[in-house]
Amino acid sequence: MSKLLDPKVMMAIKELSLSAKMTIDGFMSGINKSTIKGSGLEFSQYRSYQPGDDLRSLDWKMFARSDRYYIRESEVETNISIRFLLDASASMQHQDGDFTKMDYARYLAASLAYLGNRQGDAIGLYVFKEGGVFSLAPKQDFQHLSRLFYQIEQIQASGHFTRPVHYKELYAGSGKRELLVLMTDMYQQGDEIFNLLDTLNTLRHEVIVFHLMSANELELDFKGYSTFEDLESGKSIQIDQQQVKNTYQQKLQAFLSDTRTKLLDKGIFYRMMRTDMPLDEALRDFLNQRNKLKI
Repeated sequence: MSKLLDPKVMMAIKELSLSAKMTIDGFMSGINKSTIKGSGLEFSQYRSYQPGDDLRSLDWKMFARSDRYYIRESEVETNISIRFLLDASASMQHQDGDFTKMDYARYLAASLAYLGNRQGDAIGLYVFKEGGVFSLAPKQDFQHLSRLFYQIEQIQASGHFTRPVHYKELYAGSGKRELLVLMTDMYQQGDEIFNLLDTLNTLRHEVIVFHLMSANELELDFKGYSTFEDLESGKSIQIDQQQVKNTYQQKLQAFLSDTRTKLLDKGIFYRMMRTDMPLDEALRDFLNQRNKLKI
């Protein structure tokens, strides 16, 4: 199964619905299980009966054994709205091997959308591109999931990141809190992505950031290249990779550490994700880390 879930192989499938199903089926158990007590199916604990409690929750077997009234509580699953935010600026065209960061973001978003939909959550989309924000309101049905897959497939990464003047779409929702999952390479001309995250924080949403990095940029391993071009500004620079490698990696690690610290200080869940890591492994690691933080 791992071989089939390698991004290079998944690209050949060219159907997000199929690849998402393969990624999720069989080993994932959810990203938003709550600890709210109620009348669900999974037993949690007993507590003493209090006046006003629903009599239908009384456990009569416990009463027969103890001659006391107990309420049987369970953990319930809470349905939420999840909106996937995709950075569609030109830097997401950065390529390592046969696929780009945008390709990886597509499959990552589709896989988590499939998971959320299967759990009964409402799924929506924001695409941040030059000139505006594309918005698809959250809904919970399979036809809507197909529309979301179609919109993700149509994304073409180009231009600069969306300017704040176009953020009106962010305020046009239902006003309810959502789980927002941003997929970006954190490439900024200024602080535009940090400013976006500040805006999302003011709306009191829970935010997760997947910071996509390719192996060749993490390791400065661009075989045969000495000239590098900025995909957004068009500027180019010539470097000797071996000569600058140590300095580059020191500055890169400082940048990654600073980015992580800034986001955690804002109460944002941060995860750097390598695009050469098979999606099933990457998502399993993410879910395990997230569940540990919720304990």
